[in-house]
Amino acid sequence: MKRVLITGAAGFLGSHLCDRFVNEGFHVIAMDNLITGDIKNIQHLFHLQNFEFYHHDVSKFVHVPGELDYILHFASPASPIDYLKIPIQTLKVGSLGTHNLLGLARVKKARILIASTSEVYGDPLIHPQSEEYYGNVNTIGPRGVYDEAKRFQESITMAYNTFHGLETRIVRIFNTYGPRMRLNDGRVIPAFIGQALRGEDLTVFGDGSQTRSFCYVDDQIEGIFRLLLSNYQLPVNIGNPDEISILDFAKEIIKLTNSSQKIIYKDLPINDPLQRCPDISKAKAILDWTPKVDRAEGMKLTLDYFKTLTKEELLKEAHKDFSNYIH
Repeated sequence: MKRVLITGAAGFLGSHLCDRFVNEGFHVIAMDNLITGDIKNIQHLFHLQNFEFYHHDVSKFVHVPGELDYILHFASPASPIDYLKIPIQTLKVGSLGTHNLLGLARVKKARILIASTSEVYGDPLIHPQSEEYYGNVNTIGPRGVYDEAKRFQESITMAYNTFHGLETRIVRIFNTYGPRMRLNDGRVIPAFIGQALRGEDLTVFGDGSQTRSFCYVDDQIEGIFRLLLSNYQLPVNIGNPDEISILDFAKEIIKLTNSSQKIIYKDLPINDPLQRCPDISKAKAILDWTPKVDRAEGMKLTLDYFKTLTKEELLKEAHKDFSNYIH
């Protein structure tokens, strides 16, 4: 049985990866320090013989006994609310954490896939964004801790690939949504749905003309799985190129939830990207991958998930106390 280590396993994407690899017949070793992850996302797997969980911070030395065939490094705060509260931890998991896992992959002779992000493109000056675009990132801006952690992560991964001959894969993930997103993580989909379900007005930053492209989680996981098993070693965009403005998306949410709320406007955050849309030509050509779930279907499934939350969960502006992790 093939063995795979998945870091950030209790997070949104990590937990769905655990499901996929368990269902594919892998022995899954899940790892998470639970700063932003939620153990409830993977509890349903705990009874399985081919699943085990390590509560560990990958920024510290990582040891996993036995053989490893694959490593998927998805440990990182991934929403602005998180990485603005724990900026140093965000930088450390992208740098020290990635270094530790590349070293583990080298020792175990495992193939490693690194979760990068569309944020490496910053506030892009070309549209849509292809893998050849170098980006427009403010290294010292508030979002730089996340953007630069991911850019460094890509650099050190390619250094291990070229210098040590390590088998590496890099996925650049665009906005992804679906069940298990945290309601109050600051990203636009849970923010809008949470406001609608609580009967609050929807908050649009700027004039709402900025765009995003949303990929349903099942499509994202399929793309990642195909990339891991491919022979392609340079970065690949995985996302849905169906682009929409934030204002139009807010109107879609109001219609979807049968809400009567108004849209209110606030100032645009510093360095917030004005456009975000993936060029997925490489994913189509190399992986034979295109997204299958359209936004109407995916948003209904996501709304159904959020409707299962209790009133207390909907009302709580819950963000963990990160003070113990800032060092």
